[in-house]
Amino acid sequence: MSQTSSALAPEQHTAPLPAGLPHVAVLLLWYPLFTQPFIFREIENLRTQLPLEVYSLYGRNLACCSTEMHAAADRVHTLGLRALPAILRDLLLQAVSHPRRLGRLLRQVLFHRWSSLEVLGENLWAFLAGIHLARLLREDGMDMIYAPWPRGTATAARVASALTGMPYATSARGDNLQPADPDLADKLREALFVRANNAADKERIETFAEGVARGKTELVYNSLTLPAEGQCPVRMQPPVRLLALGRFDVTKGFDVLLKACALLRDRQIDFTLMLAGDGGRRFGLGKESRALETLRSQLGLEGRVQMPGLVSHNELPRLLMSHDIFVAPCVIHASGRRDGIPNTVIEALSYGMPVVSTDINALPEVIHHGETGLAVPQQDPEALADAIQWCIEHPEESRRMAENGRRLAKEMFDPQRNAHLLAQLFISRYTDRKKTCAA
Repeated sequence: MSQTSSALAPEQHTAPLPAGLPHVAVLLLWYPLFTQPFIFREIENLRTQLPLEVYSLYGRNLACCSTEMHAAADRVHTLGLRALPAILRDLLLQAVSHPRRLGRLLRQVLFHRWSSLEVLGENLWAFLAGIHLARLLREDGMDMIYAPWPRGTATAARVASALTGMPYATSARGDNLQPADPDLADKLREALFVRANNAADKERIETFAEGVARGKTELVYNSLTLPAEGQCPVRMQPPVRLLALGRFDVTKGFDVLLKACALLRDRQIDFTLMLAGDGGRRFGLGKESRALETLRSQLGLEGRVQMPGLVSHNELPRLLMSHDIFVAPCVIHASGRRDGIPNTVIEALSYGMPVVSTDINALPEVIHHGETGLAVPQQDPEALADAIQWCIEHPEESRRMAENGRRLAKEMFDPQRNAHLLAQLFISRYTDRKKTCAA
């Protein structure tokens, strides 16, 4: 195993995997990360299907992670600043042995008009990490590379692939496609396949940049990230308890929710809202947090709306079981940024919570209006307030929709089934490539 790899925990497979399966290297900036529980569930389930190793480009970041996530952290090959001497050594070796190839790769990968210095910095580090990973992946016996995000991690995968000949796959979702990074079309064109985690984004990927990924984009839904330890009782007793969870981002529409709450208060509806999330300056979201706190004050909602900040994944089951209605007022930002299917919506559905959301992008794939929840137009506080009020005033109908939503979530986001589908995708695409190369 490579020198930069951390000590691995004992093998978790209950039975040996069959011989001949491709060894897959998964590249992420951090792993595990509390904002990406769906990635965590997917990878841990894939471990039971494929020989798989995870390589994180940055150091550890276990804030607010669940107990299970903490336990899995020891199974990760972590780079970060401690790998910088080895990275620079490998860069020098490439510069001496293959200067033209390195220069060509540098121009292809980094010579773009990036949207910010932060994005440039991520891709520069990923470029350097990719050179280092090219050696590590060969030493660790990897056969193919998977970058679940098409930004920095796909940059590292693209570089490592160019230096080793290993194929790489990536995934694109939501705001990756609009506004898109300037190198996204190249990454999708060169990828062995592209994974979409909802049907709306699959269509967007296949039509992106004149269809560079058409014919090789595959739909596999995310895996459910929380075990259903129970079912939300949906008491609907005053004050009715509303819940909204997620990073404080412009795509979440939490400002619309606060305006809807002001309307509910004016209508004499007895309710409270827990708006949990944030991320603060540590995750570059401090501006949105302060804006929401200011809006809450301006609307006079301090007594109705709690904003406790980040909550650990260990706390999510308790929150989902102790509230009555989940609200996800997602919006499409002026820049084109949007969510696919927020993981929090899937989690709420899996606990049998009535869900009120909007009708944008992929949300209609899970929120079937009047059947598994209520969907309203985006950026419409009055429509959102009307939907919440309807749920409060029709508790039996709300419970019926919640039960339908719970069954749908169990079926669509079954972790074993979806991990199997993704594993088979890796196997079939890798096998097809080997046959093509041998022909």
